[in-house]
Amino acid sequence: MPAILTLTVNPTVDICCEVDRLADVGKTRARVRFVTAGGGGINVARGVARLGGRATAIHTAGREVGQRLNRLLDEEGLDHLALGIAGETREAFVLFETESRRSYHIVPPGPRLDDCEGERLLDALERAAAGHQYVVASGSLPSGLSDAFYAAVARRVKEAGSRLVLDTSGRALRESLREGVFLRRCNNHEAASLAGRPVRTFDDARAVNEYLLAAGATEVAVTTLGELGALCSTRHGHTELRAPPLPGEALSDAGAGDAMVAAITLRLAAGDDPVEACALGVAVAAAAVLTPDTEPFDPEVAESLCPAVRIERQADS
Repeated sequence: MPAILTLTVNPTVDICCEVDRLADVGKTRARVRFVTAGGGGINVARGVARLGGRATAIHTAGREVGQRLNRLLDEEGLDHLALGIAGETREAFVLFETESRRSYHIVPPGPRLDDCEGERLLDALERAAAGHQYVVASGSLPSGLSDAFYAAVARRVKEAGSRLVLDTSGRALRESLREGVFLRRCNNHEAASLAGRPVRTFDDARAVNEYLLAAGATEVAVTTLGELGALCSTRHGHTELRAPPLPGEALSDAGAGDAMVAAITLRLAAGDDPVEACALGVAVAAAAVLTPDTEPFDPEVAESLCPAVRIERQADS
């Protein structure tokens, strides 16, 4: 299986705790469930590894928290390449309330990167990308970098002869549309920001995907619709991938998107077509929501859900 390269510009150390009930007065005693390295591309690399693939995560790391991030990745056994920065890597807090079965994910903005640090990161990415067919860039951008940073990533990856899978949001998403990539994943909220209206149905997703394809922003557009599933679109048409019934309670959607991207990219690297790859992605995302907070998905559960993903080609309009 070819190795996959991932990029995380703004990683985190995720501190995951649980409480019986969150009180609004006094102290709430918490139990630490786990502490782990996080951030879009790192989560994708972890998902690839859980599915039996190989991945290398390029990421920034700054000061004491950055050192902890590196140690956590080493202990986990994830292959990674850290780029030192002057600012402190951020810490995120995930709280799971056992009585309500609700998860709360509190994420600060992260350190400020300067232009020199951004350029060093692009250089490191381009050197590493030359040995990888697929590169995944996922997650938010820290302050200091241009909103067009992912457009620069797309150019560097293209120059290295690799294919880029991009999953981002906000201004970084809009500015990245200037450069074509191989595959873009948008959730329904990100898609709505592009459409200027809610994206709730497969028809809504089709309009967004057609816009992305017509603009030359991507060869494959994947818009996810939560519990409905996802729409995968190429120049050959649109395919609905309807999510399977869940065998348990949905506990948290944190990390479901990264897990989906991991599965899609792994299967693309193995030679699957985009629809086949997305079918596994929908099953893995469904498995991910069955786990609390940012706990990793169960590959066996994902495999068991895959046959229940309904694949339906949309009729041409």
